[in-house]
Amino acid sequence: MTETETNAYDVVVLGAGPVGENVADRTRAAGLTTAVVESELVGGECSYWACMPSKALLRPVIARADARRVPGLSQSVQGPLDAAAVLAHRDYYTSDWKDDGQVGWLDSIGADLYRGHGRLTGPRTVTVTGPDGGVRVLTARHAVAVCTGSRAALPGLPGLDEVRPWTSREATSSKTVPGRLIVVGGGVVATEMATVWQALGAKVTMLVRGKGLLARMEPFAGELVAEALTEAGADVRTGRSVKAVTRENGTVVAVTDTGDRVEADEILFATGRAPRTDDLGLETIGLEPGSWLDVDDSLRVTGHDWLYAVGDVNQRALLTHQGKYQARIAGAAIATRATGETLLAQPWGAHAATADHAAVPQVVFTDPEAAAVGLSLAEAEQAGHRVKAVDVDLSTVAGAGLYADGYKGRARMVVDVEDEILRGVTLVGPGVGELIHSATIAVAGQVPIGRLWHAVPSYPTISEVWLRLLEAYRDS
Repeated sequence: MTETETNAYDVVVLGAGPVGENVADRTRAAGLTTAVVESELVGGECSYWACMPSKALLRPVIARADARRVPGLSQSVQGPLDAAAVLAHRDYYTSDWKDDGQVGWLDSIGADLYRGHGRLTGPRTVTVTGPDGGVRVLTARHAVAVCTGSRAALPGLPGLDEVRPWTSREATSSKTVPGRLIVVGGGVVATEMATVWQALGAKVTMLVRGKGLLARMEPFAGELVAEALTEAGADVRTGRSVKAVTRENGTVVAVTDTGDRVEADEILFATGRAPRTDDLGLETIGLEPGSWLDVDDSLRVTGHDWLYAVGDVNQRALLTHQGKYQARIAGAAIATRATGETLLAQPWGAHAATADHAAVPQVVFTDPEAAAVGLSLAEAEQAGHRVKAVDVDLSTVAGAGLYADGYKGRARMVVDVEDEILRGVTLVGPGVGELIHSATIAVAGQVPIGRLWHAVPSYPTISEVWLRLLEAYRDS
């Protein structure tokens, strides 16, 4: 292609990950013509290098751990995991890194896909350079939605490129199990990948700058996960910052500020995320390349009535499910503004991503699982709420004892004592990931404590922890 083509749409979406797909789905459902631009695989980070491959890797690990705690079954699952089968299971859930199915889905909703690198070249204008070097200009009558996500942020250590470190992408897509793995970081990616590769046979050493793991959750969450990782054979070292890293004859050597010298076959840096906005042409519309994009609750970028930033790029909640939630809100807002109707922008309205502030759920798929929604005790107090935290040892719940011998876990409910509603809930223990949605409904719905007494948990399930929490609050 040698000539520049120009095509006009109602909406242009930059990025075809889950967030971009959901924006396109909502705008197409509203009858707006929509173009989607993608430089890599349709389906994005979540489908190929994050949520899906990581959970496919983790599921056999967690299933074996659960089985080892069940009488009559535990002796049958003491051997090692079949690493080749686990990796093949991962490959299946990434569709072998082919996006045909997701391309077909975009086609089914009537969205036009443009493969290539898209850049803003002015208000409501996106220029796409395709793999063949051809250039297309897309103009948007109503909105451009930036849904380009985030990438791993690496520290500025000298010579790091020569070390060829793993990021989350390599950690979820590796075709082999390293004999030794250093994991730098203590957050979600670090703990989940340490869980996977330790279980698959690697000797894992975690170097954590902070005092513990999962620093954004209640402190006991990181404590229980660290205890379990240590029992599984991982070496968890907190209060360590990596100051130098080299690769010598194929071996990685990491040196910390405390003088630790750790050798491994690979090193994973799970030390944060950065927005994929550095080469989007933001400078052409007065914004800073490489910056997070500030938005209102309808996901519209501050100072630009046609520009939306949805998902990780706005830094509100870097979670796939939360980005998809934002996409539904943004798509509805774009469609409503396009027709000239009035936005329902009040908190919890159809065009306000209120949950980003008050009810963000998250599950960390370690062993034990850690799940939380809303505010921690410290966050609630910092926000000025008058709250009380009540804790329950999950092992005292009959369903937990039936679930696993020696069950270890803990639950916390943060109660606003003035409004008598929940500000946050944290659960740690085997199987709690499937409990967090009930907590999410209670927090997002601002269900009064008095009404929660009438939500009767089935016996004997782990969900009976709700009754124990209410009793603890009553008696406190």
